[in-house]
Amino acid sequence: FRLSGVAERDFSIELDPRHVQDGDVAMLAQLGFNRVSLGVQDFDMRVQQAINRVQSVAETLAVIEACRRAGLRSVNLDLIYGLPLQTPAGFAHTLDTVVGARPERVAVYGYAHMPALFKAQRQIASADLPGAEERLTLLQVAVERLGAAGYRHIGMDHFALPEDDLARAQEDSRLHRNFMGYTTHAGCDLIGLGPSAISHIGSSFSQNQREISRWQAAIAQNRLPVARGLELGTDDLLRADAIQQLMCRGEIDIEGIERRHGIDFEIYFAAALERLRPLVEDGLATASRTLIRATPRGRLLLRVIAMCFDRYLPAPAPAAAAADRASAPDATQPALRC
Repeated sequence: FRLSGVAERDFSIELDPRHVQDGDVAMLAQLGFNRVSLGVQDFDMRVQQAINRVQSVAETLAVIEACRRAGLRSVNLDLIYGLPLQTPAGFAHTLDTVVGARPERVAVYGYAHMPALFKAQRQIASADLPGAEERLTLLQVAVERLGAAGYRHIGMDHFALPEDDLARAQEDSRLHRNFMGYTTHAGCDLIGLGPSAISHIGSSFSQNQREISRWQAAIAQNRLPVARGLELGTDDLLRADAIQQLMCRGEIDIEGIERRHGIDFEIYFAAALERLRPLVEDGLATASRTLIRATPRGRLLLRVIAMCFDRYLPAPAPAAAAADRASAPDATQPALRC
């Protein structure tokens, strides 16, 4: 097969540098892929050994160089903060190495410890994990290091060089976020392929079977391998509009929401505004009759602020514990499977 060569289309693939062979990247480029995302997590050897994922700087840089030679449009590196034995000094060294490689995009995700769900995490000692304040310090180190190197903080966990499409979309208020992260393409249908993959078509979500055997059985019987799905209702779409604005612009235009959805914001979101009040008091957000806006400090914790408007989630914790809640697992975050 071959993917469309139309310039404005993005075809991205995630690669594990430990398993990329000579010629793999060139082959992917020939097939039409134009963006690559590489998992790094952390270059600190102690951290890598603690999570059983040893990956050298050299093999990561080799894949990045292969992407450059193949003419790929963009390289993204995924980092994770909150890993066992991680320290601000060690993470800063990893960030310096990443900055030296100059990827177009960098994602810095909070580690979500879910050993009951992911067997590989059971080897990680909870005592080795950074606490809430330490996690927030690690995130601040990332923001400062990447900002000093010229990367723009797109929102939550994403950073991009000024010339990257995401940075330009942010400037032009064209930024969009879906369950895969930030994108320049709004309103697109997303089709997930493979076990556990998530699809978003119209106003519905569906997820494929997680177990490979069940996924294979469905394919063999010429059936869609869907395990579960959800059709968004009017309330879901309204809340999604508010959360989308907050995550992409760092603010909610209250009057705009009222016009589009025919509601009185203060009445409709009375419970959400009550949940927001402690975060305003903690200095994470400001709120007026026409605008809710994240403060510079709050922009590091946009997910926490957004939780106020999500009726499926519990109320967010005070700012002192916000770093842990900011890492609450969602569909946009990679769980560490090693």
